[in-house]
Amino acid sequence: MIEPLVYLNGQMVPASQAHLAIFDAGVVLGATVTEMTRTFHRRPWRLDQHLDRLFRSLRYTRMDIGLSKEQLADVSCELVAHNARLLGDGEELGLIHFVTAGEFPTYAGMAGRAARTTPTVCSHTFPMPFELWAKKMQTGTHLVTPSIRHVPPQCYDPKMKYRSRMHYYLADQEARLVDPEASALLLDLAGNVTETSGANFLIVERGSIISPTTVNTLPGISRAMVIELAGKLDIPFVERDLQVFNVMNADEAFTASTPYCLMPVTKLNGVPIGDGRPGPMVRRLRTAWSEEVGLDIERQIQEVAQHRTAAATAGTSGPPVVAPQEAITS
Repeated sequence: MIEPLVYLNGQMVPASQAHLAIFDAGVVLGATVTEMTRTFHRRPWRLDQHLDRLFRSLRYTRMDIGLSKEQLADVSCELVAHNARLLGDGEELGLIHFVTAGEFPTYAGMAGRAARTTPTVCSHTFPMPFELWAKKMQTGTHLVTPSIRHVPPQCYDPKMKYRSRMHYYLADQEARLVDPEASALLLDLAGNVTETSGANFLIVERGSIISPTTVNTLPGISRAMVIELAGKLDIPFVERDLQVFNVMNADEAFTASTPYCLMPVTKLNGVPIGDGRPGPMVRRLRTAWSEEVGLDIERQIQEVAQHRTAAATAGTSGPPVVAPQEAITS
């Protein structure tokens, strides 16, 4: 049986043989930087921008992986080309890159061998789990502001994309006590809106798109695409601090993230935003985005989700894919 390949520490190995040591610093400390890229037409989309951000994160964390960006791009394209052959009709891949700080010396020593202190470098793929987002693309999603606050930039810079995500996990757990289908929208210590666990958050006010500042949020690749499309469509884009008051009184709200591109947000803390339905701005942006990538993004999500769900129900495939955390990141 052909199985997906994984790139791990310089080698392409079958996914079933790709393992991390239990004393890897990514496990022990959560010391991991990461990126997630998706494909359109089974080709990585804006891989160069994602790798640029990964290498900025590596520089910030002082991790030297011994590869150039161009070398890692070649590895990534080889991986996608192989693994895409295993996809069903209409499916796309999520491509994950992650780098840990290597093995944790104390624990590795207790295992009776010297630690490998060079970074652990891994790239792998997974079929995009469109069924996770299909319904919400049509109805919008519910966000809840939990008591858990966003990690302040005085701890580490949010321009780094990382996997130390306990605060996101706790925040989403709390949000789901309010609504099992909700996600958390985190506030900073001053009460300003930041982002969700996997997406940039934006609102629409009187025809303008308003974004929280990047002082407390990741400058997402999908957010950058929104800025690009707004410029082409002559839509004003403004970056400023936002509070819950602004969100509840917005005309529309939406999130921007790699796997689904744009997701309407129709409710905050149980209160409808606008008329409680996906609005015209997100539809306009999604149409423009679809034109850029040469396919109908929402239609692809709906059709593949329907097929995968039907196949799982009929027992002709495994259970729906549960994506890694980065699959819902910007």
